[in-house]
Amino acid sequence: MANPYDALVIGSGAAGLTAALTLAGAGKRVAVIAKGGLSEGSTAWAQGGIAAVLEPGDTFDSHVEDTMIAGAGLNNRATVEFVVENAPAAIERLAQLGVPFNPGESDRWHLTREGGHSHRRIVHVDDATGWAVQQALEKAAGANPDIVLLPDMVAIDLITQKHVEGGSEAPRVWGVYAFNRATGHVETITAPATVLATGGAGRCYLFSTAPRGATGDGIAMAWRAGARVSNMEFMQFHPTCLYNLEVKNFLITEAVRGEGGHLKLPTDGSRFMPRFDPREELAPRDIVARAIDHEIKRLGLDYVHLDISHRDPDFVRGHFPNIYDKLMGLGIDITRDPIPVVPAQHYTCGGVLIDLDGRTDLPGLYAAGEVSQSGLHGANRLASNSLLECFVFGESAAQHILSHPGVAPPHVRAWDESRVTDSDEEVVVQHNWREIRRFMWDYVGIVRTTKRLERAAHRIALLRQEVADYYGNFRVTPDLIELRNLVEVADLIVRSALGRHESRGLHYTADYPDLLPSAIDTILIP
Repeated sequence: MANPYDALVIGSGAAGLTAALTLAGAGKRVAVIAKGGLSEGSTAWAQGGIAAVLEPGDTFDSHVEDTMIAGAGLNNRATVEFVVENAPAAIERLAQLGVPFNPGESDRWHLTREGGHSHRRIVHVDDATGWAVQQALEKAAGANPDIVLLPDMVAIDLITQKHVEGGSEAPRVWGVYAFNRATGHVETITAPATVLATGGAGRCYLFSTAPRGATGDGIAMAWRAGARVSNMEFMQFHPTCLYNLEVKNFLITEAVRGEGGHLKLPTDGSRFMPRFDPREELAPRDIVARAIDHEIKRLGLDYVHLDISHRDPDFVRGHFPNIYDKLMGLGIDITRDPIPVVPAQHYTCGGVLIDLDGRTDLPGLYAAGEVSQSGLHGANRLASNSLLECFVFGESAAQHILSHPGVAPPHVRAWDESRVTDSDEEVVVQHNWREIRRFMWDYVGIVRTTKRLERAAHRIALLRQEVADYYGNFRVTPDLIELRNLVEVADLIVRSALGRHESRGLHYTADYPDLLPSAIDTILIP
Protein backbone atom coordinates (compact mmCIF):
# COMPACT_ATOMS: atom_id res chain seq x y z
CA MET A 1 0.00 0.00 0.00
CA ALA A 2 1.28 3.48 -0.85
CA ASN A 3 2.31 5.52 2.18
CA PRO A 4 -0.48 8.00 2.93
CA TYR A 5 1.73 10.79 4.39
CA ASP A 6 4.49 12.94 2.95
CA ALA A 7 5.48 14.11 6.44
CA LEU A 8 4.75 13.29 10.07
CA VAL A 9 4.70 15.98 12.77
CA ILE A 10 4.92 14.86 16.40
CA GLY A 11 3.38 17.63 18.48
CA SER A 12 0.45 19.99 17.88
CA GLY A 13 1.71 23.26 19.32
CA ALA A 14 3.18 26.35 17.66
CA ALA A 15 6.18 24.61 16.06
CA GLY A 16 4.31 21.51 14.90
CA LEU A 17 1.29 23.27 13.41
CA THR A 18 3.49 25.91 11.75
CA ALA A 19 5.44 23.15 10.00
CA ALA A 20 2.24 21.29 9.07
CA LEU A 21 0.54 24.38 7.61
CA THR A 22 3.62 25.26 5.54
CA LEU A 23 3.90 21.71 4.19
CA ALA A 24 0.19 21.39 3.47
CA GLY A 25 0.20 24.79 1.82
CA ALA A 26 2.54 23.28 -0.78
CA GLY A 27 0.26 20.30 -1.32
CA LYS A 28 1.95 17.80 0.99
CA ARG A 29 -0.18 15.40 3.02
CA VAL A 30 0.76 15.69 6.70
CA ALA A 31 -0.13 13.72 9.82
CA VAL A 32 0.03 15.63 13.13
CA ILE A 33 -0.07 13.51 16.27
CA ALA A 34 -0.62 14.81 19.80
CA LYS A 35 -0.18 12.76 22.98
CA GLY A 36 -3.43 14.19 24.40
CA GLY A 37 -5.78 16.88 23.14
CA LEU A 38 -4.48 19.17 20.40
CA SER A 39 -4.42 22.20 22.75
CA GLU A 40 -2.76 20.49 25.71
CA GLY A 41 0.86 21.42 24.90
CA SER A 42 2.90 24.34 26.18
CA THR A 43 1.87 26.83 23.47
CA ALA A 44 -1.60 27.38 24.92
CA TRP A 45 -0.05 28.18 28.31
CA ALA A 46 2.21 30.99 27.06
CA GLN A 47 1.02 34.29 28.52
CA GLY A 48 3.51 37.01 27.66
CA GLY A 49 3.84 37.26 23.89
CA ILE A 50 6.20 37.08 20.94
CA ALA A 51 9.36 39.18 20.53
CA ALA A 52 10.00 40.97 17.23
CA VAL A 53 11.54 44.24 16.08
CA LEU A 54 8.46 46.32 15.25
CA GLU A 55 8.93 49.58 17.16
CA PRO A 56 10.44 52.65 15.46
CA GLY A 57 13.98 53.04 16.78
CA ASP A 58 14.39 49.36 17.59
CA THR A 59 16.83 47.35 15.45
CA PHE A 60 17.68 43.75 14.64
CA ASP A 61 21.13 44.36 16.14
CA SER A 62 19.55 45.42 19.44
CA HIS A 63 17.35 42.30 19.61
CA VAL A 64 20.38 40.15 18.75
CA GLU A 65 22.50 41.75 21.48
CA ASP A 66 19.75 41.44 24.10
CA THR A 67 19.44 37.73 23.23
CA MET A 68 23.22 37.19 23.39
CA ILE A 69 23.50 38.99 26.73
CA ALA A 70 20.67 36.95 28.27
CA GLY A 71 22.25 33.76 26.88
CA ALA A 72 25.57 34.53 28.62
CA GLY A 73 27.46 34.43 25.33
CA LEU A 74 26.72 30.78 24.64
CA ASN A 75 24.28 31.53 21.82
CA ASN A 76 25.18 30.86 18.20
CA ARG A 77 25.18 34.38 16.72
CA ALA A 78 24.26 33.15 13.23
CA THR A 79 21.18 31.41 14.66
CA VAL A 80 20.19 34.47 16.70
CA GLU A 81 20.46 36.71 13.63
CA PHE A 82 18.47 34.21 11.56
CA VAL A 83 15.62 34.07 14.07
CA VAL A 84 15.53 37.81 14.80
CA GLU A 85 15.52 38.75 11.12
CA ASN A 86 12.68 36.30 10.40
CA ALA A 87 10.58 37.45 13.37
CA PRO A 88 8.53 40.24 11.71
CA ALA A 89 7.47 37.93 8.87
CA ALA A 90 6.43 35.29 11.40
CA ILE A 91 4.24 37.84 13.22
CA GLU A 92 2.68 38.88 9.91
CA ARG A 93 1.79 35.27 9.05
CA LEU A 94 0.08 34.89 12.43
CA ALA A 95 -1.88 38.10 11.92
CA GLN A 96 -3.04 36.79 8.55
CA LEU A 97 -4.23 33.61 10.29
CA GLY A 98 -6.39 35.78 12.50
CA VAL A 99 -4.41 36.08 15.74
CA PRO A 100 -5.99 39.21 17.32
CA PHE A 101 -2.88 40.99 18.61
CA ASN A 102 -3.68 43.95 20.87
CA PRO A 103 -3.77 47.14 18.79
CA GLY A 104 -1.61 50.11 19.73
CA GLU A 105 -2.84 53.64 20.28
CA SER A 106 -0.76 55.05 17.42
CA ASP A 107 1.00 51.97 16.05
CA ARG A 108 -0.53 48.86 14.47
CA TRP A 109 0.02 46.73 17.59
CA HIS A 110 0.58 47.39 21.27
CA LEU A 111 4.10 46.37 22.25
CA THR A 112 5.07 45.56 25.81
CA ARG A 113 8.54 45.18 27.31
CA GLU A 114 9.90 42.25 29.31
CA GLY A 115 13.02 41.45 31.32
CA GLY A 116 16.27 41.58 29.35
CA HIS A 117 14.81 43.57 26.43
CA SER A 118 16.11 47.07 25.70
CA HIS A 119 12.96 48.04 23.74
CA ARG A 120 9.25 47.41 23.66
CA ARG A 121 9.01 44.55 21.17
CA ILE A 122 6.51 42.03 22.56
CA VAL A 123 3.30 41.64 20.57
CA HIS A 124 0.58 40.02 22.63
CA VAL A 125 -3.09 39.14 22.98
CA ASP A 126 -3.84 40.49 26.45
CA ASP A 127 -2.08 38.09 28.84
CA ALA A 128 -3.07 34.92 26.96
CA THR A 129 -1.09 35.12 23.74
CA GLY A 130 -0.34 31.42 23.51
CA TRP A 131 -3.99 30.43 23.75
CA ALA A 132 -4.95 32.84 20.94
CA VAL A 133 -2.09 31.56 18.76
CA GLN A 134 -2.99 27.91 19.44
CA GLN A 135 -6.63 28.47 18.51
CA ALA A 136 -5.73 30.24 15.26
CA LEU A 137 -3.26 27.52 14.22
CA GLU A 138 -5.68 24.72 15.11
CA LYS A 139 -8.51 26.35 13.17
CA ALA A 140 -6.29 26.71 10.09
CA ALA A 141 -4.98 23.15 10.38
CA GLY A 142 -8.47 21.71 10.90
CA ALA A 143 -9.70 23.45 7.76
CA ASN A 144 -6.87 22.12 5.59
CA PRO A 145 -7.79 18.84 3.83
CA ASP A 146 -4.12 17.85 3.55
CA ILE A 147 -3.59 17.86 7.35
CA VAL A 148 -4.74 14.83 9.36
CA LEU A 149 -4.95 15.66 13.08
CA LEU A 150 -4.51 12.63 15.35
CA PRO A 151 -4.97 13.40 19.07
CA ASP A 152 -4.42 10.88 21.88
CA MET A 153 -1.46 9.23 20.17
CA VAL A 154 1.48 8.81 22.57
CA ALA A 155 4.80 8.53 20.72
CA ILE A 156 6.94 5.66 22.03
CA ASP A 157 10.01 5.45 19.80
CA LEU A 158 11.20 6.76 16.47
CA ILE A 159 11.31 4.20 13.66
CA THR A 160 14.90 3.83 12.48
CA GLN A 161 16.94 1.46 10.32
CA LYS A 162 16.87 -1.18 13.08
CA HIS A 163 13.08 -1.49 12.67
CA VAL A 164 13.24 -2.04 8.90
CA GLU A 165 12.71 -5.53 7.46
CA GLY A 166 16.16 -6.74 6.40
CA GLY A 167 17.71 -4.18 8.71
CA SER A 168 20.88 -3.05 6.92
CA GLU A 169 19.73 0.46 6.03
CA ALA A 170 21.93 3.49 6.76
CA PRO A 171 20.91 5.51 9.85
CA ARG A 172 17.62 7.26 9.14
CA VAL A 173 14.24 8.01 10.71
CA TRP A 174 11.07 6.77 9.00
CA GLY A 175 8.34 7.75 11.46
CA VAL A 176 7.17 6.64 14.89
CA TYR A 177 5.52 3.89 16.91
CA ALA A 178 2.65 5.46 18.86
CA PHE A 179 0.22 4.19 21.50
CA ASN A 180 -3.39 4.92 20.56
CA ARG A 181 -5.23 5.82 23.79
CA ALA A 182 -8.61 5.09 22.18
CA THR A 183 -7.81 1.52 21.11
CA GLY A 184 -5.07 0.62 23.61
CA HIS A 185 -2.88 -0.60 20.74
CA VAL A 186 0.44 0.57 19.29
CA GLU A 187 0.30 1.88 15.72
CA THR A 188 3.05 2.28 13.14
CA ILE A 189 3.07 5.68 11.39
CA THR A 190 5.67 6.15 8.65
CA ALA A 191 6.68 9.09 6.47
CA PRO A 192 9.73 10.24 4.47
CA ALA A 193 10.19 13.15 6.92
CA THR A 194 9.45 13.42 10.64
CA VAL A 195 9.34 16.70 12.60
CA LEU A 196 9.78 16.57 16.38
CA ALA A 197 7.77 19.36 18.00
CA THR A 198 7.17 17.73 21.36
CA GLY A 199 8.17 20.54 23.71
CA GLY A 200 10.45 20.42 26.74
CA ALA A 201 11.13 18.36 29.85
CA GLY A 202 9.72 20.55 32.63
CA ARG A 203 7.90 17.71 34.34
CA CYS A 204 11.24 16.31 35.48
CA TYR A 205 10.79 18.84 38.28
CA LEU A 206 8.44 18.97 41.26
CA PHE A 207 7.46 22.60 40.58
CA SER A 208 7.00 23.54 36.95
CA THR A 209 4.86 25.87 34.88
CA ALA A 210 4.89 23.28 32.08
CA PRO A 211 1.78 21.25 31.24
CA ARG A 212 1.37 17.66 32.42
CA GLY A 213 2.69 16.23 29.14
CA ALA A 214 6.07 18.04 29.13
CA THR A 215 8.07 14.88 29.86
CA GLY A 216 10.94 15.29 27.39
CA ASP A 217 9.55 12.68 24.99
CA GLY A 218 11.11 14.01 21.80
CA ILE A 219 14.51 14.56 23.40
CA ALA A 220 14.52 11.02 24.82
CA MET A 221 13.33 9.43 21.57
CA ALA A 222 15.89 11.28 19.46
CA TRP A 223 18.67 10.33 21.90
CA ARG A 224 17.70 6.65 21.79
CA ALA A 225 17.60 6.83 17.98
CA GLY A 226 21.16 8.19 17.83
CA ALA A 227 20.88 11.99 17.63
CA ARG A 228 23.15 14.29 19.62
CA VAL A 229 21.67 16.30 22.49
CA SER A 230 23.12 19.60 23.70
CA ASN A 231 23.05 22.01 26.68
CA MET A 232 20.59 20.07 28.83
CA GLU A 233 22.01 21.61 32.02
CA PHE A 234 20.32 24.92 31.16
CA MET A 235 16.87 24.60 32.70
CA GLN A 236 15.14 27.93 33.02
CA PHE A 237 13.25 28.64 36.22
CA HIS A 238 10.57 31.29 35.82
CA PRO A 239 10.88 33.71 38.74
CA THR A 240 7.17 34.23 39.34
CA CYS A 241 4.84 31.26 39.64
CA LEU A 242 1.79 31.75 41.87
CA TYR A 243 2.30 30.27 45.33
CA ASN A 244 -0.98 28.57 46.18
CA LEU A 245 -1.44 25.15 47.72
CA GLU A 246 -4.67 24.51 45.80
CA VAL A 247 -3.75 25.90 42.35
CA LYS A 248 -0.65 24.36 40.77
CA ASN A 249 1.60 25.81 38.08
CA PHE A 250 -0.15 29.14 37.44
CA LEU A 251 2.38 31.48 35.86
CA ILE A 252 2.45 35.22 36.55
CA THR A 253 3.72 36.61 33.26
CA GLU A 254 7.01 38.48 32.92
CA ALA A 255 4.98 41.41 31.58
CA VAL A 256 3.73 42.21 35.11
CA ARG A 257 7.31 43.20 35.95
CA GLY A 258 7.68 44.76 32.50
CA GLU A 259 4.78 47.08 33.28
CA GLY A 260 6.18 48.15 36.64
CA GLY A 261 5.55 45.33 39.10
CA HIS A 262 7.91 45.24 42.10
CA LEU A 263 9.27 42.21 43.95
CA LYS A 264 9.05 42.69 47.71
CA LEU A 265 9.72 40.81 50.93
CA PRO A 266 6.51 39.80 52.71
CA THR A 267 8.20 40.47 56.06
CA ASP A 268 8.55 44.25 55.68
CA GLY A 269 7.36 45.12 52.16
CA SER A 270 10.83 46.21 51.02
CA ARG A 271 12.10 45.74 47.47
CA PHE A 272 15.15 43.46 47.13
CA MET A 273 16.03 43.33 43.41
CA PRO A 274 18.04 46.61 43.54
CA ARG A 275 20.51 44.73 45.79
CA PHE A 276 21.08 42.06 43.13
CA ASP A 277 21.16 43.82 39.75
CA PRO A 278 21.05 47.41 38.43
CA ARG A 279 18.23 46.36 36.06
CA GLU A 280 16.19 45.48 39.15
CA GLU A 281 12.95 43.61 38.25
CA LEU A 282 13.84 43.77 34.55
CA ALA A 283 17.00 41.68 34.92
CA PRO A 284 17.06 38.37 32.98
CA ARG A 285 15.14 35.47 34.45
CA ASP A 286 18.09 33.53 35.82
CA ILE A 287 19.21 36.52 37.92
CA VAL A 288 15.70 37.24 39.21
CA ALA A 289 15.01 33.56 40.00
CA ARG A 290 18.30 33.22 41.94
CA ALA A 291 17.57 36.42 43.84
CA ILE A 292 14.14 35.16 44.91
CA ASP A 293 15.60 31.75 45.78
CA HIS A 294 18.28 33.48 47.86
CA GLU A 295 15.79 35.59 49.83
CA ILE A 296 13.43 32.65 50.42
CA LYS A 297 16.27 30.53 51.80
CA ARG A 298 17.89 33.39 53.74
CA LEU A 299 14.69 34.32 55.56
CA GLY A 300 13.00 30.91 55.65
CA LEU A 301 10.05 32.14 53.56
CA ASP A 302 7.56 30.16 51.51
CA TYR A 303 7.29 32.92 48.88
CA VAL A 304 7.97 36.58 48.08
CA HIS A 305 5.51 39.21 46.86
CA LEU A 306 5.04 40.60 43.35
CA ASP A 307 3.20 43.91 43.67
CA ILE A 308 1.67 46.00 40.87
CA SER A 309 -0.99 47.63 43.07
CA HIS A 310 0.70 51.05 42.71
CA ARG A 311 -0.39 51.21 39.06
CA ASP A 312 -3.82 52.51 38.02
CA PRO A 313 -6.45 49.78 38.62
CA ASP A 314 -7.97 50.18 35.15
CA PHE A 315 -4.49 49.79 33.62
CA VAL A 316 -3.86 46.60 35.60
CA ARG A 317 -7.24 45.06 34.76
CA GLY A 318 -6.89 46.07 31.10
CA HIS A 319 -3.40 44.63 30.66
CA PHE A 320 -3.80 41.46 32.72
CA PRO A 321 -7.48 40.46 32.56
CA ASN A 322 -6.91 36.71 32.83
CA ILE A 323 -4.52 36.98 35.76
CA TYR A 324 -6.87 39.49 37.44
CA ASP A 325 -9.88 37.17 37.06
CA LYS A 326 -7.98 34.05 38.12
CA LEU A 327 -6.57 35.65 41.28
CA MET A 328 -9.83 37.37 42.20
CA GLY A 329 -11.31 33.88 42.30
CA LEU A 330 -8.63 33.04 44.88
CA GLY A 331 -9.32 36.14 46.98
CA ILE A 332 -6.39 38.22 45.67
CA ASP A 333 -7.24 41.60 44.11
CA ILE A 334 -4.04 42.47 42.24
CA THR A 335 -5.10 46.13 41.99
CA ARG A 336 -4.78 46.28 45.80
CA ASP A 337 -2.95 43.17 47.00
CA PRO A 338 0.52 41.73 46.35
CA ILE A 339 0.78 38.32 44.64
CA PRO A 340 2.64 35.51 46.48
CA VAL A 341 5.17 34.01 44.01
CA VAL A 342 7.95 31.40 43.89
CA PRO A 343 10.30 30.30 41.10
CA ALA A 344 9.32 27.18 39.13
CA GLN A 345 10.91 25.27 36.26
CA HIS A 346 9.70 26.95 33.10
CA TYR A 347 11.73 26.18 29.97
CA THR A 348 14.23 23.65 28.63
CA CYS A 349 16.95 25.63 26.83
CA GLY A 350 18.83 22.53 25.66
CA GLY A 351 17.59 19.72 23.48
CA VAL A 352 18.14 17.89 20.22
CA LEU A 353 20.91 19.57 18.25
CA ILE A 354 19.67 21.15 14.97
CA ASP A 355 20.94 23.42 12.20
CA LEU A 356 19.19 26.43 10.61
CA ASP A 357 17.03 24.07 8.52
CA GLY A 358 15.82 22.28 11.65
CA ARG A 359 17.79 19.16 10.69
CA THR A 360 19.05 16.78 13.37
CA ASP A 361 21.98 14.35 12.94
CA LEU A 362 19.62 11.73 11.55
CA PRO A 363 18.41 11.99 7.93
CA GLY A 364 14.64 12.25 7.83
CA LEU A 365 14.41 13.75 11.34
CA TYR A 366 13.82 17.45 12.03
CA ALA A 367 13.11 19.29 15.28
CA ALA A 368 11.63 22.69 16.13
CA GLY A 369 10.75 24.57 19.30
CA GLU A 370 11.54 23.65 22.88
CA VAL A 371 12.57 20.07 22.01
CA SER A 372 15.55 21.45 20.08
CA GLN A 373 18.86 23.20 20.74
CA SER A 374 19.16 25.57 17.80
CA GLY A 375 21.73 27.94 19.29
CA LEU A 376 19.15 30.69 19.86
CA HIS A 377 18.91 30.65 23.65
CA GLY A 378 22.44 29.87 24.81
CA ALA A 379 22.70 29.56 28.58
CA ASN A 380 19.38 31.36 29.25
CA ARG A 381 16.36 32.14 27.10
CA LEU A 382 15.37 35.78 26.65
CA ALA A 383 11.70 36.39 27.45
CA SER A 384 9.26 35.87 24.54
CA ASN A 385 11.86 34.32 22.24
CA SER A 386 10.31 30.87 22.78
CA LEU A 387 7.16 31.09 20.65
CA LEU A 388 9.24 33.00 18.13
CA GLU A 389 11.67 30.08 17.79
CA CYS A 390 8.71 27.74 17.15
CA PHE A 391 7.41 29.80 14.24
CA VAL A 392 10.79 30.41 12.61
CA PHE A 393 12.08 26.82 12.87
CA GLY A 394 8.71 25.22 12.14
CA GLU A 395 8.78 27.20 8.89
CA SER A 396 12.44 26.51 8.08
CA ALA A 397 12.12 22.75 8.70
CA ALA A 398 9.08 22.61 6.43
CA GLN A 399 10.86 24.58 3.70
CA HIS A 400 13.82 22.18 3.79
CA ILE A 401 11.48 19.18 3.55
CA LEU A 402 9.75 20.78 0.56
CA SER A 403 13.03 21.43 -1.23
CA HIS A 404 14.44 17.94 -0.50
CA PRO A 405 11.84 15.31 -1.40
CA GLY A 406 12.22 12.26 0.82
CA VAL A 407 12.46 8.61 -0.10
CA ALA A 408 9.42 6.40 0.37
CA PRO A 409 9.69 4.44 3.65
CA PRO A 410 10.67 0.76 3.40
CA HIS A 411 8.67 -2.03 4.98
CA VAL A 412 8.76 -1.58 8.76
CA ARG A 413 8.19 -4.29 11.34
CA ALA A 414 4.99 -4.01 13.33
CA TRP A 415 5.15 -3.43 17.09
CA ASP A 416 5.61 -6.75 18.89
CA GLU A 417 4.04 -7.23 22.31
CA SER A 418 3.72 -11.02 22.13
CA ARG A 419 6.10 -11.55 25.06
CA VAL A 420 4.74 -9.03 27.56
CA THR A 421 1.70 -8.94 29.86
CA ASP A 422 -0.53 -6.30 31.43
CA SER A 423 1.00 -4.78 34.55
CA ASP A 424 -0.36 -5.45 38.00
CA GLU A 425 2.20 -3.05 39.56
CA GLU A 426 1.17 0.43 38.32
CA VAL A 427 2.12 1.81 41.74
CA VAL A 428 5.78 1.37 40.71
CA VAL A 429 5.31 3.84 37.85
CA GLN A 430 3.64 6.47 40.05
CA HIS A 431 6.21 6.09 42.84
CA ASN A 432 9.18 6.44 40.48
CA TRP A 433 7.61 9.44 38.74
CA ARG A 434 7.28 11.24 42.09
CA GLU A 435 10.81 10.28 43.13
CA ILE A 436 12.36 11.72 39.97
CA ARG A 437 10.53 15.02 40.31
CA ARG A 438 11.50 15.37 43.98
CA PHE A 439 15.24 14.63 43.69
CA MET A 440 15.57 16.71 40.51
CA TRP A 441 14.04 19.67 42.38
CA ASP A 442 16.22 19.14 45.46
CA TYR A 443 19.52 18.27 43.75
CA VAL A 444 19.42 19.72 40.21
CA GLY A 445 17.55 22.98 40.82
CA ILE A 446 18.35 26.70 40.73
CA VAL A 447 21.61 26.36 42.73
CA ARG A 448 23.64 23.14 42.36
CA THR A 449 26.67 21.43 43.89
CA THR A 450 28.73 18.51 42.62
CA LYS A 451 27.68 16.41 45.61
CA ARG A 452 23.98 17.00 44.94
CA LEU A 453 24.42 16.18 41.26
CA GLU A 454 26.25 12.95 42.12
CA ARG A 455 23.40 11.98 44.46
CA ALA A 456 20.95 12.54 41.62
CA ALA A 457 23.10 10.50 39.21
CA HIS A 458 23.16 7.59 41.67
CA ARG A 459 19.37 7.58 41.97
CA ILE A 460 18.95 7.79 38.21
CA ALA A 461 21.18 4.74 37.72
CA LEU A 462 19.00 2.70 40.09
CA LEU A 463 15.78 3.93 38.53
CA ARG A 464 17.00 3.31 34.99
CA GLN A 465 17.47 -0.39 35.71
CA GLU A 466 14.12 -0.63 37.47
CA VAL A 467 12.27 1.09 34.62
CA ALA A 468 14.06 -1.00 31.98
CA ASP A 469 13.01 -4.22 33.75
CA TYR A 470 9.43 -2.99 34.03
CA TYR A 471 9.34 -1.82 30.39
CA GLY A 472 10.65 -5.18 29.20
CA ASN A 473 7.98 -7.20 30.99
CA PHE A 474 4.74 -5.24 30.67
CA ARG A 475 2.62 -3.70 27.92
CA VAL A 476 3.20 0.00 27.45
CA THR A 477 0.87 2.56 28.97
CA PRO A 478 1.04 6.36 28.59
CA ASP A 479 2.40 6.72 32.15
CA LEU A 480 5.09 4.09 31.56
CA ILE A 481 6.12 5.71 28.26
CA GLU A 482 6.48 9.06 30.02
CA LEU A 483 8.37 7.58 32.98
CA ARG A 484 10.87 5.93 30.61
CA ASN A 485 11.45 9.29 28.93
CA LEU A 486 11.71 11.17 32.24
CA VAL A 487 14.51 8.86 33.41
CA GLU A 488 16.32 9.44 30.11
CA VAL A 489 16.12 13.23 30.17
CA ALA A 490 16.93 13.43 33.88
CA ASP A 491 20.10 11.51 33.11
CA LEU A 492 20.96 13.87 30.24
CA ILE A 493 20.40 16.92 32.47
CA VAL A 494 22.59 15.58 35.29
CA ARG A 495 25.38 14.38 32.97
CA SER A 496 25.44 17.79 31.29
CA ALA A 497 25.47 19.64 34.61
CA LEU A 498 28.33 17.51 36.00
CA GLY A 499 30.35 18.24 32.87
CA ARG A 500 30.15 22.05 33.15
CA HIS A 501 32.79 23.31 35.59
CA GLU A 502 31.65 26.92 35.66
CA SER A 503 28.57 28.97 36.47
CA ARG A 504 27.01 30.37 33.30
CA GLY A 505 23.46 31.57 32.77
CA LEU A 506 20.96 29.12 34.18
CA HIS A 507 23.61 26.67 35.39
CA TYR A 508 24.82 27.95 38.75
CA THR A 509 27.01 25.65 40.84
CA ALA A 510 28.43 26.62 44.23
CA ASP A 511 31.55 24.50 43.50
CA TYR A 512 32.44 26.45 40.32
CA PRO A 513 31.01 29.96 40.83
CA ASP A 514 33.19 31.66 38.21
CA LEU A 515 32.78 32.00 34.46
CA LEU A 516 35.29 30.28 32.17
CA PRO A 517 36.88 32.50 29.50
CA SER A 518 35.37 30.53 26.59
CA ALA A 519 31.68 29.70 26.09
CA ILE A 520 31.45 26.10 24.88
CA ASP A 521 28.30 24.04 24.28
CA THR A 522 27.82 20.78 26.15
CA ILE A 523 27.25 18.15 23.47
CA LEU A 524 26.36 14.58 24.41
CA ILE A 525 26.88 11.86 21.79
CA PRO A 526 24.84 8.62 22.00
